[in-house]
Amino acid sequence: MRLHGIPNCDTVKRARAWLNGQGRPHEFIDFKKSPPEEAQLRRWSEALGGVDGLVNRRGTTWRQLDDTQRAAADGAEGALALLQLKPSLIKRPVVDWPDGRVTTGFDPTAWQERLG
Repeated sequence: MRLHGIPNCDTVKRARAWLNGQGRPHEFIDFKKSPPEEAQLRRWSEALGGVDGLVNRRGTTWRQLDDTQRAAADGAEGALALLQLKPSLIKRPVVDWPDGRVTTGFDPTAWQERLG
């Protein structure tokens, strides 16, 4: 299990603490130290049913974008380029599950069901 995010993100902190509390091994990948490459962003986007599943339009980074950058995020190619440039715009955490599925966010009930 690979968990991607930013270490100071509250949701990522909760997810990691939950996994540790459950004794679930996982690998944490920090977006700041190891930003996702275009191919990885494309794979996540496809797995999530489109780029909208990846773009965090509620966060501080989104609010700091100018109108041109926000408009660019309306198209898949522009959004992927923006996510690569500003990984803080990615919904967190992104989880690569052992079964190959990809999810964003943290839902302890859903995670417990998935992990058994």
